[in-house]
Amino acid sequence: MIIEIIVLFLCMAILKSKVSELNSNDIAIHGVSFDENSSFMQGPAKAPELIIQSIESDSSNFYTENLIGLNEHPKVKWCGSSKPESYFEIANPIRDILAKNATPFSLGGDHSITYPIMKTMAEKHPDLHIVHFDAHGDLYDELDGNKHSHACPFARIMEEGLAKKLTQIGIRTMTQHQKEQADRFGVDVIEMKNWSPNLNLKFDGSLYITFDMDVLDPAFAPGVSHHEPGGFTTREVLSMIQKLDANIVGCDVVEYNPDRDLNGVTAMVAAKVVKELLAKLV
Repeated sequence: MIIEIIVLFLCMAILKSKVSELNSNDIAIHGVSFDENSSFMQGPAKAPELIIQSIESDSSNFYTENLIGLNEHPKVKWCGSSKPESYFEIANPIRDILAKNATPFSLGGDHSITYPIMKTMAEKHPDLHIVHFDAHGDLYDELDGNKHSHACPFARIMEEGLAKKLTQIGIRTMTQHQKEQADRFGVDVIEMKNWSPNLNLKFDGSLYITFDMDVLDPAFAPGVSHHEPGGFTTREVLSMIQKLDANIVGCDVVEYNPDRDLNGVTAMVAAKVVKELLAKLV
């Protein structure tokens, strides 16, 4: 009986793995403990392990809404977190994951992490389409003199041609400069004021999804650095994820700030988003 209980306990978690031990077609969840390019407050570096703890919390279960048991799925692996010593070292684990022919799924950090990740993703997938869920366009040429600010990653990505197309969903902080940047780079911006639940989410080719937690209204995700009212409900973003029709080759979920969370609510929302994204990958 004791042995059976121990075995059950060990099964109630996502499989753990080192990147070096990954198999082809695994989904490698990797935490990025980095928030040095945050413009307002730090905190997202603490996010990765807390999101995993929420996924593994006894208050919920490991099933996605289409009945995939993630703790029983042999391809879903938690590879732990890394704290890069420098900004562009963020890409190193991603490069190692891709070398194993596995799919990278990054957790935590501020949104600046997406730029070095995309520099590596583009080496393997030169015709990537990015779908970007966010309250903010993150298209500034620079912010406060920092061209690598979390307000700038998509300016860097698009000017370097790291993606053939960028679609942004949920934007509600447009500025004249960012409008000009969007026009310059041919970005398809679906502002929150123009969003419809009938949005067609079918994409050809390889797709990378980057999900900023502040795309949600702060009523549903208070644990973010930038509270921007007028956003999505949790159900609305889950429905969009579930409707996605695409070949997804990588994901990140960023900007969860535990320092602003209330009773772990946002961590559980992030865990739910991660689970439904994983459902699209497995």
